[in-house]
Amino acid sequence: MAIPHWLLMSALFLLPLLTQILAQEPGCSVSNNNPSVPENKCPYVVTTTQVQPGFTLTIDPNFPDGQFFTIEDSELWLTKCVDYEEDPMLLLYLICKDSTGQSESLEILVTILNENDNPPVFPQPNISRDVPEDTEVDTAIVAREEVTATDADLDTIYYELTTTVQNTDGYFAIRGVNNPEIYLQRALDYDKFNSTTLLLYARDRPVTSPEPTNTVTATISITIKQSDTRAPWFLPCTQLYNDTSVCISSPYRGRVNISEMSTDPLLLEPGPIYAVDPDYTISDRIVYSIVGGNTNEVFSVDADTGNLTMNKIVTSPDSFLLQVMATQVSNVRKYSVATVEIKVINKSNFPPYFEKGVYNGTVFVGLPQRSFVYQAGDPSTPLVIMAMDEDFPDKVNPNIEYYLKNSTDFIATRDGLILTNKVLESPGTVTIQAVGKDVLSLQEASTIIVVEVILATAVAPSDKMYSAQDMAILGGTLAALLLITLVFLGVLVWKSSRWYRKPFKYLVQKKLSKEISEGHQNKYYQEDEQPGVSTKQHETSETSSVQGETPVPEQPALALHFSSAEETESLPKGSIASTVIFDQEEEEKEEKEEEAGQEKEVKSILKTDRHVADDGYKAVWFKTDVDPEAGERVEVIEDSAADDDNDDDDSDQDLQKNEEEEEEGSDTDSNHQKLGVSFSSESSSPPAAEVTVNMSHTGAGTEDTEV
Repeated sequence: MAIPHWLLMSALFLLPLLTQILAQEPGCSVSNNNPSVPENKCPYVVTTTQVQPGFTLTIDPNFPDGQFFTIEDSELWLTKCVDYEEDPMLLLYLICKDSTGQSESLEILVTILNENDNPPVFPQPNISRDVPEDTEVDTAIVAREEVTATDADLDTIYYELTTTVQNTDGYFAIRGVNNPEIYLQRALDYDKFNSTTLLLYARDRPVTSPEPTNTVTATISITIKQSDTRAPWFLPCTQLYNDTSVCISSPYRGRVNISEMSTDPLLLEPGPIYAVDPDYTISDRIVYSIVGGNTNEVFSVDADTGNLTMNKIVTSPDSFLLQVMATQVSNVRKYSVATVEIKVINKSNFPPYFEKGVYNGTVFVGLPQRSFVYQAGDPSTPLVIMAMDEDFPDKVNPNIEYYLKNSTDFIATRDGLILTNKVLESPGTVTIQAVGKDVLSLQEASTIIVVEVILATAVAPSDKMYSAQDMAILGGTLAALLLITLVFLGVLVWKSSRWYRKPFKYLVQKKLSKEISEGHQNKYYQEDEQPGVSTKQHETSETSSVQGETPVPEQPALALHFSSAEETESLPKGSIASTVIFDQEEEEKEEKEEEAGQEKEVKSILKTDRHVADDGYKAVWFKTDVDPEAGERVEVIEDSAADDDNDDDDSDQDLQKNEEEEEEGSDTDSNHQKLGVSFSSESSSPPAAEVTVNMSHTGAGTEDTEV
């Protein structure tokens, strides 16, 4: 087959071009001429190489970084570890030679990758600081540059501050998580703690990061230096709420004898005047002075010791209330003031004493607290200790108080009674020292108390004993019963005064009327024997008598038989028939008049004039004045002293009987509007006269009687 001419011409034309292309293909190559290698990792395959036949590939020794690499087979190896912080990049050249000796270079740039392989570093891992107690809050304690950590990996550092001493949290802090400056967050108190240790942590990753973290620690030692922050304290004193920074002292108390000069320092309670500087590491010197209450400059105080002495005698029984100031020498603004009460008393010539050197008592096991201790051999008498004082006429000093020194199982009352202070659980013998102290003169006397604690079964059943609690319950019960009784009696008296108030008044009026009637005064008869007296008064009395018979409107009636008996007894003794009508309105008016103290007018039933024209009118006349023409209208009664006496007695008995009958009748007729009461009396002798008495209570409270 013949080759076309045009195809042959094309091949001849392309042959030189193909030869040139084949001549330009490299004999050596690498898969990656810019590889990355982690730091500090070796040996490590950096890349792979391709070498054509007839070619050789070597590392160019003219570049220093070539020492880190080697070619093995078709791989380029990193044989030496490289630190990113020292060589972040490596540059090497590979020489490719053919068989003719011609060569070419291949450039490879190796990037070293940074790894977190370096921990942070503090400039000072151990720091010490002295911090004054009075350092103000928010003051920097350790500067930032002193505690800032560095990281060779150039990572961001995160900080955290803790304390190793208990109860010192919260006093110191750092400004922020990336700012390690340490400052005072809370005021210091030397009495609470005087030193602490802080730990400052530096991390190259956040605390919550899951990545590996490098952490370093710096130690900061803090020493608190006490400052002069508090004023002096008077001793003894009591700390409040277990806070050692505050201590409250009690007033001092002392006594001096009136009109007596003492040259020794005064004895005070609870002790001598003494103050200290509570900032005890400073312990400044204290000076004393009296700043108030020293009337007439009677007392003086030693500036260094605080001893209180007298300058002159006291002539007045008035007490002194001194103000003593304690001041620090180096700082006069640090001071405190205490009160000293000095009582002026009469001199005690004799100290108190106990008549017995030993008191013996018994008490039972299991008794409740505050039970009596009884005298030994007399289980019904409580044990009492008593100190005598010859300064008093009866040797009884009311200012003596008792207390027990060496036992907490018993206590002594102000009256000297010995009581249990707890429930005694086992028998035995307890020896106690008892002290009686005069609270004014401060003199004391002591004695011994021996208490036998015995089982309750050792006492006969008849010797029953009662505790103070039992006696208190009994006293309370009796007081309640007494109160109830008094209330009941008061109610009875009040009720009785309401029920019997009116009868009592009537009895008084009855007695009064009887005494007046027994006088046998006859004003009308006296008028006849005294011609000079005007008859106008006589007519007035008759008019009032007639008005007294005028009836009054009917009102609801009450049983007033006591009043009827009273009016009846005011008449002369004899045969009497009377009718009395009362109503409620007249009764009320009568009570008002009785309260106002008005007196009733009492008139005699004996008169010397006659009302002949008035039929039915009856009167009592003396026998010598009887009109002979009267006829049968007048009955003459013979006088008989004996008969009169009998008649009087019978009349009194009849009156009393009628009163009792009327009282019974008044109870049954209490619903009637008017009450009529009749009195009649009979005697063995002929009737001396007939008397009609019409009584009516008017507003004026008068009583008119006509005969």
